[in-house]
Amino acid sequence: MKTTFIIILTFISLSFSAQKIVSQKIYSPKMKKDIETIIITPEIKKGKHYKTVYILHGYSGNPARTYKQDIPDLIKKSEQFQTIYILPDGSFNSWYVDSPVNEKHQYSTFIGKELVDYIDSHFPTIKDRKSRGILGWSMGGFGALNIGLNFIQNFSIVGSTCGALDFTYFGENYKSYQVEDALGKFENLSPEYFVNNRADKMKSAGQYYIFDCGTEDDQMIEMNQNFHKILTDKKVEHYYTESSGEHDTEYWGKALSHQLALFENYFQK
Repeated sequence: MKTTFIIILTFISLSFSAQKIVSQKIYSPKMKKDIETIIITPEIKKGKHYKTVYILHGYSGNPARTYKQDIPDLIKKSEQFQTIYILPDGSFNSWYVDSPVNEKHQYSTFIGKELVDYIDSHFPTIKDRKSRGILGWSMGGFGALNIGLNFIQNFSIVGSTCGALDFTYFGENYKSYQVEDALGKFENLSPEYFVNNRADKMKSAGQYYIFDCGTEDDQMIEMNQNFHKILTDKKVEHYYTESSGEHDTEYWGKALSHQLALFENYFQK
C-alpha cells in the first residue's frame, strides 16, 4: 500500500503549515481493489480526537478536484472547524451504491463501513456517529443519502447539495448518466431507491438532514422540491433551502461551504 503525505505548505500560507493532505490508496475487501482517497486534516495535536466528514464528489468528479476546485476553502475549513475531511474516489459513475450488476462497484459498503473503519483506526478520530457526517453534491448528494441510510449506525448527519435524489425524474438520463450500469434497468429498480421509501426510513433513522438546491438548476430543482414536500408531509425533521444558482461549481462551491458550517453547528450541540 502506497501512502503519500503532502504538507500543505506547498499550497497555502505558513499559518496552515502543520496541516496535511494525505493521498492514499485504501484497499476495499469487498471490491478487492484499492480506492484513491484524500484525507485533509487540521493541525493534529497530541491527545486530541477530531470530528470526521466524508465528502462525495459528483458524476465524473474526483477527490483532487473536490478540494482544488469544487470546495476551494476546504483546507481552511478543516482547521477552522477542527475536522478531518475524507474525500473518497467514487469512480466516474458508481452512484455510490452496492451495484447488483457490477461486483467492482460496491461503493456503499466501502465508504459506509470499510473506509470508516480504516479512518478510525489510522487517524485520531472521535469514534462516535454523533461526531461523524457525510455529504455530497449531484451524484454525491444521492450517494450521501444512500450511504447514510445504509449505515445509520455510522452517520448522524447527512447533507445533499443539488442532489440527484429521485430517479423517476431522470427519463433518458437514467441511461445517459449510466445509472443503469450501476443499478440495472429502471423497471427492475429496488424499492429502496424510491423517495417515499427513503422518507419512511429517514423518519426513524435518528439522523439530521440538510438539503439545498439552486433555483436555476433545471436538472435537480423540481425533484429536490418534491422530496422536501414528501419529507414535510411525513414530518421528517430536516433543513431545506434554495438560493439562486445553476448546476455548476459556482453554486455548489458556496452551498457546500455553507453546509460544512451547518455540520459544525450540529456537532457543537
